[in-house]
Amino acid sequence: MNFEKIVDLHCHILPGIDDGSPDLEHSLQLAQEAVADGVTHILATPHHLDRNYTNHARDVIRVVDEFQTELDKREIKLTVFPSQEVHINGELLDKYDDLLGIDEDKRYMLLEFPHDGVPRYAENMIFNLKKKGTIPVIVHPERNHEIQNNLNMLYDFIKAGALAQVTATSYVGGFGSHVAEISHTLVEHNLVQIVASDAHTLKGRKFVLSEALNQIAKDFGEQKAIQFEKNAENLINGEYVVARDYTPIQKKKKFWFF
Repeated sequence: MNFEKIVDLHCHILPGIDDGSPDLEHSLQLAQEAVADGVTHILATPHHLDRNYTNHARDVIRVVDEFQTELDKREIKLTVFPSQEVHINGELLDKYDDLLGIDEDKRYMLLEFPHDGVPRYAENMIFNLKKKGTIPVIVHPERNHEIQNNLNMLYDFIKAGALAQVTATSYVGGFGSHVAEISHTLVEHNLVQIVASDAHTLKGRKFVLSEALNQIAKDFGEQKAIQFEKNAENLINGEYVVARDYTPIQKKKKFWFF
């Protein structure tokens, strides 16, 4: 199936500010790959407040403006918006004013957990962000080690009011069959609402959004893929998105033979 527009809500395309693109030329090539994959709009989401990177809101906005100028100069048909992949930490609320949302009004925000676990205060943080008017979108839960071992942890976060984003590369098997299976299960149980590239470099995570959306359509029907893309569009516009029909995951029974 083909899409008139594809909105990518998670991408490390900006040059030289995190572990994504190292320089402008690389970023321009990534942009061309995105366009070739059908992507029309990208949310640039450099890491923020993790152990390695701090990308203040004003700096991200400036770099996005400069990058958009370069794209327009070269007639690359891609629109880029500023945001951040915000790493959860205990000081997050104190630094709220320096956080960029998915949309201009910060109704939604990308929230990253450490890869190896989930802080005990995560659900309380979701509650406090919602009190401020911001709904967190948990990024790539399928690759979080603790969630992998207990998928219903994500169910609890969705029930608490969060949303979640699966990575396209995960869904199509780029991180191996185990992560692909988890991704499929999360989509099946409506525990993720959008798919995004999380593209970093030309040799690493690439733009396979169209492939992932088509695979979702094949697995669950075209309407599911259409809804995923519509959700991405609504999020970037600050419009209403809610998790629907999500269900807990039942553990498979083990049968013992003697």
